[in-house]
Amino acid sequence: EVQLVESGGGLVQGGESLRLSCAASGFTFGTFGDYVWGWFRQAPGEEREAVACIRSRDGSTYYRDSVKGRFTISSDSAKNTVYLQMNSLKSEDTAIYYCIREHTINCEDPDRWGQGTQVTVSS
Repeated sequence: EVQLVESGGGLVQGGESLRLSCAASGFTFGTFGDYVWGWFRQAPGEEREAVACIRSRDGSTYYRDSVKGRFTISSDSAKNTVYLQMNSLKSEDTAIYYCIREHTINCEDPDRWGQGTQVTVSS
């Protein structure tokens, strides 16, 4: 059973930074790089939306336009962990952030989800 456990959320002021981490487990040893890992988010009253995805095997990435230049996704295959460095945070980044797994870099159709971590940015 694949498990994704997020950490690193919290309350920050606008302009500050946070780093989210996602520890993945429950899949065949050595296959971490075969998948695409990423982050979705959901703000109150809004639909879930893709934030960023990465395929660690070749470093391919996807970012939604509103976070380009502020957020950086990375991964550590030795630790089966995905990170999201979020800089210059804005109030509109406030949401629950979910770690996901999927099979294409399009970042559209996850097949596994974490439980989510709250990020709140005060203006």
